Amino acid sequence: MKEPRILFVHAHPDDESIGTGATMAKYAAEGAHVTLVTCTLGEEGEIIPADLRHLAADGEDRLGEFRIGELAAACAALGVADHRFLGGPGRWRDSGMMGAPTNDDPRCFWRADPDEAAGALAEIVREVRPQVVVSYDDRGNYGHPDHIQAHRVTRRAFELAADPSFTGEGREPWRVAKLYAYATPRTVLVRAIAVMREARLPFPRVATLDELGSGVPDDLITTVVDARPHLPAKLAALRAHRTQITVAPPETGPFFALSNNLGQQAFGTEYFVLLEGERGPVGPGGRETDLFAGLS
Repeated sequence: MKEPRILFVHAHPDDESIGTGATMAKYAAEGAHVTLVTCTLGEEGEIIPADLRHLAADGEDRLGEFRIGELAAACAALGVADHRFLGGPGRWRDSGMMGAPTNDDPRCFWRADPDEAAGALAEIVREVRPQVVVSYDDRGNYGHPDHIQAHRVTRRAFELAADPSFTGEGREPWRVAKLYAYATPRTVLVRAIAVMREARLPFPRVATLDELGSGVPDDLITTVVDARPHLPAKLAALRAHRTQITVAPPETGPFFALSNNLGQQAFGTEYFVLLEGERGPVGPGGRETDLFAGLS
């Protein structure tokens, strides 16, 4: 493949590092063109450091503005030079957790017109011309409304980018070869919880399986990307999101916590489900080992 190109669609700053950071760093280090599209500024995030709590949502969205800088630092740690906000910074606002009053804000991503948002993403797809696109599954991994909406928007953009009747900015149609959702097998989460319970974590307790979104049945996983050499880059990216994430000391292990202060493991091996496209050659266990598998 002359120039591998891959595009990741994430809902908020930090989602890219938590879910797909090692894979992004691996492909960037190997010379692929890696593009990240973030759908909101994460204005509803809960702030961890006491010295930054003045940024809390107060109608001015100062947290979202601050998180633009955190995301830039995280992308630098991952080696990702091409980052865009869907529709431009602040076009759609963080919706907050499912059921929160912020779900009703007409500015929030959950309330976005799907065709408008998908059209904006389709234009990026036509510009970048990636062979592979990665986002969320239909439940948004753990049910966050912005993750669910990102899945819907990405699926629609996948169709629009290839549709000659979609004019966009006049660029030629582009058919993405493979569309993936990132996911974590349930057995991997169960094993991680057991490991963390034996470790000396600087957090009150370990997150439960339900609190981690339960994962997906192992037989749904189609692709495993071993990016363990790039786990240090992923941890550096997590540290860049300091309003949202506390990373455990290196001697403790690759662990972190969100504002709930519950221990989680940062994985160097990341997992995916092929949603559209042809499965490529498989490795041990009958799974692809490369998101570009089968593409010439």
